[in-house]
Amino acid sequence: MAAPLSPIPFPPLLSSSSTTLTRRSLLLSSTFSTALNTPSLSSSSFSPPLDTAITDRVFLDFSLCPTYFRSTVTNTSTTAAAADTPLCTDPTPLGRIVLGLYGNLLPLTVSTFKLMCTSSSYKNTLVHKVFPGQFFQAGRQGRSREYGEVHLLPALDLPLNTETVDSKAFLLRHSRAGVVSLCLSENDDDDEVKLGSDYRNVEFLITTGPGPCPQLDNNNIVFGTVLEGLDVVTAIASIPTYKPSERIRLLNDLAEFFGDERAQKGRTLWNRPLKTVYISDCGEVQVTKPSMSPTLP
Repeated sequence: MAAPLSPIPFPPLLSSSSTTLTRRSLLLSSTFSTALNTPSLSSSSFSPPLDTAITDRVFLDFSLCPTYFRSTVTNTSTTAAAADTPLCTDPTPLGRIVLGLYGNLLPLTVSTFKLMCTSSSYKNTLVHKVFPGQFFQAGRQGRSREYGEVHLLPALDLPLNTETVDSKAFLLRHSRAGVVSLCLSENDDDDEVKLGSDYRNVEFLITTGPGPCPQLDNNNIVFGTVLEGLDVVTAIASIPTYKPSERIRLLNDLAEFFGDERAQKGRTLWNRPLKTVYISDCGEVQVTKPSMSPTLP
């Protein structure tokens, strides 16, 4: 016959005179227990900071015509000499914008943009859209330079920009005025040009402030910042633009609903500046100590 189970002994009750369990020891015990049950954060849990060191500097000079230009440039002006043909007579200089580019972070985008500046491919091309309080766009690509559009010469031999499909290229935000970004979602390039096998995206935008443009985030590639000339950015942002009436907007939406291709073409006129503002010159800014370039967000 099995021996009877002995009763389980209970610990002696702690009296007020013998206990050492104070409120402080309870808090320390709780903190220690929480620390044991919480997994430690490894260094892999934190993303390294983005390398926004400025590796290159370029300039864009902007000028203004008193009225919307009537181009005298012919369709044959697709050679490099067309860059020296002004869009209008008696222009008013607006000033120079100096841009700092993030070459370590986005080497392909930066090298393409820099080559567009040093080859004068942006020279005498329009700022074709201005969104007040947000950004302006330039570098629209067309079939010729007849209407102040960019025309890429085969001799440029621009590389294919694989950063446009790399998620890491979209991490920087359009958080303030003076952000320089490659237009992807906001792209206005000619549809026929986009279908070409040698198409390269070179259209860009610059935010004008005063606030951020979160609608541009994750869709366009931020690759630089304005170092000098924010007053010029503000001057461009203040140029009056074409704003369609509410009736035209409704008719356009209706036409798009029924698949009318003219709806998209009609919207290309919206937010166009009513005066000709264009890039009158561009190029690279040489500095004596490029290694001392600032790092900006």
